[in-house]
Amino acid sequence: MSAILKTLQRELAALPLQERRLAETILASPGAVLRLGIKELAEEGGVSPATVTRFCKSLHFKGYPDFKMKLAAEISQPAGEATYQDIVAGNPLSMIVQAIEANHIASITDTTRLLDLERLEQAVQLLCSAGRIDLYGMATSSIVAQDFYQKLIRIGANSTAFPDSHMQITSASSLGPGDVALAVSYSGETPETIDALRLAKANGAHTMSLTSYGSNTLAGIADIPLFSSSLEEGMRRGDMASRIAQLHVIDILFTGMVSAGFNRYIPKLEQSYRNVRTIRKKKEENM
Repeated sequence: MSAILKTLQRELAALPLQERRLAETILASPGAVLRLGIKELAEEGGVSPATVTRFCKSLHFKGYPDFKMKLAAEISQPAGEATYQDIVAGNPLSMIVQAIEANHIASITDTTRLLDLERLEQAVQLLCSAGRIDLYGMATSSIVAQDFYQKLIRIGANSTAFPDSHMQITSASSLGPGDVALAVSYSGETPETIDALRLAKANGAHTMSLTSYGSNTLAGIADIPLFSSSLEEGMRRGDMASRIAQLHVIDILFTGMVSAGFNRYIPKLEQSYRNVRTIRKKKEENM
C-alpha cells in the first residue's frame, strides 16, 4: 500500500466525520479517484468540494490536483515493489543482504514520491541565507541532525546540532528573524523537539520539520514541513529504512544548497578536503 493510502488508513478513526467519509471513498477505490474531478469526488463521498480541498491541505498537499498527482505516482508502481521485509529468525546472510537493500531502496523511492519541489526550493533558499541554522533531534533522529550538521560545517555554515532537550530550548531561545531551526522526528510527536521548534518559531526564526508522512504536531508547527516515507513499521527493524529515508532528504537539501551557492560553497568544500588530507598524511608519516 502507498504511503498516502497507508496514512489515510492509519488516521481514519481520528478524522472529522466528513473527511472520514471522503477518506473511506478514496480507500475503497483509489484508482477510480484518479479519474474524478473535485466535484465528482465530492459527490461520491457525499461531501462538499470545500471539504475535499480542506482534506487535501490537512495532508499537506497544495490542493486536490496535487493530491491526485502524487497518489497516481504511488499507485502506479508494480505490486509488491515497496513491500518492507522484517527481521526473521535464522535468515541466511544472503537473504538479509537482499532484504536490507530492498528496504532501503523502497524507503528512498517512497520518500521521493512524497517530495514537494516548491517546499524544497523554499527550504534551500532559507538555508542558504540563514544567519544561523540550528538542528534538533532526539535519539535516532539526532543522528540525522548530526549528519546534516557535519555537512553544513564543511561549507562554512553557522550551524549546530543539539541532541540534548535542554540545549534545544536554550538554542531556540536565542534564535531570531533570519535564523533557521530544523527539527527531525520520525513520529513528529517527540515532546522535547516540539517544544524547541515552537519556541524558535515564537522568537521569529524560520522553522522546518522532517517527519514521517502524515498529520503530526511537528509538521503542523513548521513553516516548511518536509516528509519521508511512513511505510516502515515494526519494532524489529530499529528504524533502519526510515533513517535512510530522512538522510535522503538531508542529502537533497545539502546538494541543493551547494548547487545554488556553488561559487560560495565549493571553495570551502575543497579547502576542507585539502586540510583533512594534509593532516592524515602528516599522521601517516609520523607513524
